[in-house]
Amino acid sequence: MKKPFVLVCFIICISFMSCIPNKELVYLQNQETAMDTTQVITEKQKPYRVQINDILNIRVKSMDQKNVQIFNPVGEENLNADGDQRAYFDGFTVDLHGNIRIPVLGEINVLGYTTEELEQMLEKKLLEKEFKETANIFVSVKLTGIRFTVNGEVGSTGTQTLYQARVNIFEALANAGDIEITGNRKDVLIIRQYPQGQQIHHVNLLDAAVMQSPYYYIQPNDIIYVKPLKQKSWGTGTTGMQTLATIITALSLVTTTLLLIDKI
Repeated sequence: MKKPFVLVCFIICISFMSCIPNKELVYLQNQETAMDTTQVITEKQKPYRVQINDILNIRVKSMDQKNVQIFNPVGEENLNADGDQRAYFDGFTVDLHGNIRIPVLGEINVLGYTTEELEQMLEKKLLEKEFKETANIFVSVKLTGIRFTVNGEVGSTGTQTLYQARVNIFEALANAGDIEITGNRKDVLIIRQYPQGQQIHHVNLLDAAVMQSPYYYIQPNDIIYVKPLKQKSWGTGTTGMQTLATIITALSLVTTTLLLIDKI
């Protein structure tokens, strides 16, 4: 009688160890203290600074648009081009030295500047070299979307571009089909590009404090990698019932095999 009881206990223990608990799936938990529903979580984001391989959308406007037409790409040579293609052909790509080439102004180093700083700098240079104050020129500088790549345990891996000013990691993952049940939400990797090279950052999406992280908002050319949970490598199932069914099937196979061996 003791052996069946021990076997049942063993199966139950393995089932609970193998399944994925609910606490590993729920986003934005408060890991330290109970959080009131009215509590405000401060979102922290540093201004983005231009990096190598970024594509900038630069537009110059004036009282007389004919005078600034040379600075603005036509963008209508291929009407069938999608947003990414138009951005590539019409935008200004930052080269390996951090420079872009602009008509009349020539090469300008933009590495490490914010878009607001670039607007001010370009307006100043154009007024110095090409226009007078009475021209009332206006320069607009924007990133041509936020391009990022998602790999690992998500619904749909690949590279995407979102045309908005800022994108948080939840939005990026949602556009990749969200994290699979076997994905590790506690340690999501963000591979980010810096002037000195790439760095890997770790983000815990289960903790509400992630909204205060400097990596909560993704940046252009980020690579997001979602690691698998150990339960996936075990292959026993993601829920207690799946795990129990797998173990029972395995035990039935072993028992059948032993009975057949005894008959031989």
